[in-house]
Amino acid sequence: MKGVVLAGGTGSRLSPLTKVTNKHLLPICDKPMVYYPIQTLVNAGIEEILLVTGGNNAGDFLRLLGNGRDFGLKHLNYTYQEGNGGIAEALGLAEYFAAGQPICVILGDNIIENNICHAVQNFRKEKEKDGAKILLKEVDDAGRFGVAEVRDNRVLNIEEKPNSPKSNYAVTGIYLYDSTVFQKIKRLSPSGRGELEITDVNNFYIEEGKLTYEMLHGWWTDAGTFESLLRANNLVAQTGANKMNGALVRQEIAR
Repeated sequence: MKGVVLAGGTGSRLSPLTKVTNKHLLPICDKPMVYYPIQTLVNAGIEEILLVTGGNNAGDFLRLLGNGRDFGLKHLNYTYQEGNGGIAEALGLAEYFAAGQPICVILGDNIIENNICHAVQNFRKEKEKDGAKILLKEVDDAGRFGVAEVRDNRVLNIEEKPNSPKSNYAVTGIYLYDSTVFQKIKRLSPSGRGELEITDVNNFYIEEGKLTYEMLHGWWTDAGTFESLLRANNLVAQTGANKMNGALVRQEIAR
């Protein structure tokens, strides 16, 4: 399985910060934002990653990340999304890189507390590798995201940023796809926002009866608004402090 980090877009909601750098290079606690999704893929055992970027600061990713050896990667590849055509358009640029293999896709501003190892392992070994899997998280502000309507352990439909969400289950920016995802992307038409929506791709899988889901454990946040950027910083800092305190307690017990 290969990994794809989607770090394009203009980051206009974080202006003026994004007038000088790409959103995904902004700091989250003590690391650039893009480090976190890359590490999430590495922790799941993925050794080849494609980074899709865009905007005026694409070269900064290469200067920061190089060949990915600091993460223990075999290869860190790069490609460029022109304009702001949406998440699905950005993912479509990964077709050649994927080379017919299943892929794990994560949005560049998605930050999680734990890991996705269980979901990736299940997708690799079960029949789901011939289909798609999404990770859901129950949230208070579901209308900001794609929202999954779930019944009897099945996803019936996904709505993108609905005014009246049918559930509190947000579709996190973590997706597992088989190789047919690229044919599905080619079937898309731009939404009212002028973008190719990843929600429409997921609904194609639902129509085929080939989309499953798992719940994401631990906290999860995006970092695409000032509010969520602050939340991400606080959560990462608090988690780090808790781990440090836990290590000190274990040292005292050992003594």
